[in-house]
Amino acid sequence: MTATPHRPHDDVLDVAVIGGGIVGAAIARELSGHDVRVALLDARDDVGDATSKANTAILHTGFDAKPGTLESRLVARGYHLLSAYAEATGIPVEHTGAVLVAWTDEELQALPGLKEKAEANGYTHCRIIDADEVYGLVPDLGEGALGGLTVPDESIICTWTTNLALATDARQRGTTILLQHAVTGVDEGDEVTTLHTPAGDVRARWVVNAAGLGADRIDRLFGHERFTVTPRRGELFVFDKLARPMVNKIVLPVPTSRGKGVLISPTIYGNVMLGPTAEDLTDRTDTATSEDGFDFLLTKGERLMPRLLAEEVTASYAGLRAAIGHSDYLIEAAPEQRYLLVGGIRSTGLTAGIAIAEHARTLLEEAGLDLRPRAELPEPPRMPNIGEAGTRPYQDADLIARDPAYGTVVCFCERVTEGEIRDACHAPVPARNLEGLRRRTRAMNGRCQGFFCGAAVAALREKHHTHDGCRSQHKDNR
Repeated sequence: MTATPHRPHDDVLDVAVIGGGIVGAAIARELSGHDVRVALLDARDDVGDATSKANTAILHTGFDAKPGTLESRLVARGYHLLSAYAEATGIPVEHTGAVLVAWTDEELQALPGLKEKAEANGYTHCRIIDADEVYGLVPDLGEGALGGLTVPDESIICTWTTNLALATDARQRGTTILLQHAVTGVDEGDEVTTLHTPAGDVRARWVVNAAGLGADRIDRLFGHERFTVTPRRGELFVFDKLARPMVNKIVLPVPTSRGKGVLISPTIYGNVMLGPTAEDLTDRTDTATSEDGFDFLLTKGERLMPRLLAEEVTASYAGLRAAIGHSDYLIEAAPEQRYLLVGGIRSTGLTAGIAIAEHARTLLEEAGLDLRPRAELPEPPRMPNIGEAGTRPYQDADLIARDPAYGTVVCFCERVTEGEIRDACHAPVPARNLEGLRRRTRAMNGRCQGFFCGAAVAALREKHHTHDGCRSQHKDNR
């Protein structure tokens, strides 16, 4: 049931987590494993609808993080935590490995230092290889590669399912999910903080700010001037599935101070991705693609893998990363305010999210929040598989025999069935619009981009839409 606008929620929460991306959802999940009442607030009408949905979807070992930083520690731990969580919940992962390619003498000379950095981060599996070995791993690379560094444990993962699994897990543990709750004001009391939103006030004893692109604004509402978020736009090309045989490994550039640079990567959905760009903006909502971005990617692609550019581009998209003027994650508690900032989480937040949640829990406990583990917790959710490496519903004869809806294909490009659309509308954290269905099922995400299947998908959403099924969830389900 949708809350009445401007009417305060009656109950006082123990913790309000602001931001429904991967980090916020992971923190809500972690805290709701304890005897506290938690709500997860997001300004949009779905979880994972901002930065988290446009991640490059790489499960990082953390080999190239700056040694000794909080990011380095949490990415390394997060890699193992997320790998185990993905196995438990069915989040699609493919262990492709990666090769970092040197194209200039300067980059070639940087490889030993990168290997040493990896070892300083506790990752000892990198190996320097010559040009012949590089081309042996990726035969379709453009001419001129001088050598490389292998990173055998880098993997690809479904960022959409990761976010949804964490949010679903949190909700099943009792977290209340409050969508369309953009925090516009904060009133701090002696024991309770009131968060003002267009959908009503939310009252909580403790507040966690994991608002991503909006984290600095929330931080200022609490009276701080610690940092400013610069939205950094990354544009990407997605190539047709026919290109996938060319790219069975992640091809990484030698990183720079501005980021990891332009990569070529297979995707969990059977495509190939080229990108991202890195353009600093002022508009925190500008996820449009640009002519300059296209030109830049085409130039890079021509150097990296000319044959790839002969393949069909299925889609292009852009995401915004929350860049800040700090070289590390900015995670700090203000015990006197009962407030925790979780800011400056770059693209590595996908990998580090569960470890960040552990760290946040520790800081909250040290700041005075009483967290007693619950004696019993529900099993983690088993998520629908939308990855190409596993069995999809349309391929499962036994499943189709039990429920023919899984044999009725609606989106032929991505082979999405009526049963999957139905399930996404009735899930614990349901799809509330067509974009939500896209992220949960891959419908409309293929060659035709919804031109052929869009009307049928929309009709199914209307058919399976219920009063409770595709709306904000405001009730504590514990």
